[in-house]
Amino acid sequence: MSGVDTARFWSLLRQLPAPDDAEFLYGADEAGRLRTDNLRRYLELIARSRPGVMLIGEAPGYRGHTISGISFTSVRQLTARPGPITGDPDGDGFRVPRDPAFGWEASSAVVWGAMASWRGALPLFWPIYPHHPHEPGRPESNRTPRAAEVAAGAPVALALAEAFAITTFVAVGRKAEAALARNGVPAVAVRHPAQGGARIFARQLAELNASLTGRTR
Repeated sequence: MSGVDTARFWSLLRQLPAPDDAEFLYGADEAGRLRTDNLRRYLELIARSRPGVMLIGEAPGYRGHTISGISFTSVRQLTARPGPITGDPDGDGFRVPRDPAFGWEASSAVVWGAMASWRGALPLFWPIYPHHPHEPGRPESNRTPRAAEVAAGAPVALALAEAFAITTFVAVGRKAEAALARNGVPAVAVRHPAQGGARIFARQLAELNASLTGRTR
């Protein structure tokens, strides 16, 4: 994968226990295999441009990552033409689930909308807690990950960052920001795009991109 060794990341991800009200997304079932294939494809594509920035969110959402296998990504981005990563007119080569329960996610739309004007290598996306936390008995819901879950998930995110030699961390929301700080990792904090934060998120990301590339807005 373009010189990127993600073996430790995958090992830690698979070793992280999932409680009854959280879903491990990369299992041996059909949906799990699709997510795994998509995540591997995503990491391979992102590795080609050697990203230095990592966007770390909170946890997978049931409308996006939980279906696609890729953070901040819904079926809409999987099927986008041209591909949002490669620009290929035939798309990025992701697998698409048959009859997905949801075709889009608001946060995914905002994040990829911001990527349309991003200069340089696209950031690497991943959540601070990699399992999908949901309300008990309601997998098509989201709940806030517990402090213990965030703490347990942080090493997975940091292993991925280490594999890619990430130099700039962007914490999307307070959960990610606090977890990175506890691990001694300084991060640029931006507003989460959900719950009315879309415009602030997009502005903060544009300002960060400008500072990293030396451009003036």
